[in-house]
Amino acid sequence: MNLKEWASSTGIAYITARRQYAAGTLPVPTYRIGRLIMVGEPVTGTSAEAGQTVVYARVSSADREADLDRQVARVTVWATSQKLAVDRVVTEVGSALDGHREKFLALLRDPAVSTIVVEHRDRFARFGAEYVEAALTAQGRRLLVVDPAEVDDDLVRDVTEILTSLCARLYGRRAAANRARRAVEAATGDPV
Repeated sequence: MNLKEWASSTGIAYITARRQYAAGTLPVPTYRIGRLIMVGEPVTGTSAEAGQTVVYARVSSADREADLDRQVARVTVWATSQKLAVDRVVTEVGSALDGHREKFLALLRDPAVSTIVVEHRDRFARFGAEYVEAALTAQGRRLLVVDPAEVDDDLVRDVTEILTSLCARLYGRRAAANRARRAVEAATGDPV
């Protein structure tokens, strides 16, 4: 668990726990992953030849940048609960419709990265995630999705992706997802 969760569960103010961490007087073992302070022993035991495990987190715009830390915390906690040693955290601000995300492409190019962990499939790629996943598998690498529960109906998902793409062209990328969601809700009568 991260330091903030630990502090609230023990009844200590977060700022106090943060000060104790900085002073080295925190009564529990801690370690850092990226900008996060995790409480407990780091998960180890993966061999060097197994490759690196990387947590990838992305938000679509700079005004949502505060969500990056929460996303990284959720994914890291999940990965450590699955006994995966997280070697690196990569965060990025950019649209999933943008195929030129530098950090994302660097992860795909890096042969040392054997496992990429993301919270949702759309954090990785809006379109063609299956192809990227197949290419990674062919190289002996893998993509782990923390929360695979997405829209169950393939037709609804496909229509939503197409509407998102079209709305992005018409209205700009920022409003595309909301307009696509509202269009699907209007057509089906059910909130997506």
